[in-house]
Amino acid sequence: MSLFVIGDLHIHFGSSLKATEQLKGKVWKNHEEIFRKNCEKMIRVRKRIIIVSLGFVDMIMVNPVIIQKSQPYDTEEGCLSLQGVRKTKRFRKIKVRYHDESFKDQTQEFEGYVAQIIQHECDHLEGIII
Repeated sequence: MSLFVIGDLHIHFGSSLKATEQLKGKVWKNHEEIFRKNCEKMIRVRKRIIIVSLGFVDMIMVNPVIIQKSQPYDTEEGCLSLQGVRKTKRFRKIKVRYHDESFKDQTQEFEGYVAQIIQHECDHLEGIII
């Protein structure tokens, strides 16, 4: 099962072949070339994917793992999977290890709202809904 997240849009796929076709048709029209090049790799690799819009660019994170957290705080979040908001604990700064759209290893630090979104989406990958 794969989860693709673009802003507030969550798309679940049961198989990689179906995922690439649905992505091509519904969401990633302008990114077809990236997925076409990597389709074969995606089929053979266990993947958990989130796509985070940074405003100027969409960041694809394959198998993201939060490896460091600091500055915890309590907040409330909404989610398309739920009605209303729920209380949750987040961290202002995180460090994430992941593979990029070319399946190259990356490690990057995030803070603020982007860090909160990544934590929220990584929770979904773990089956956690606030």
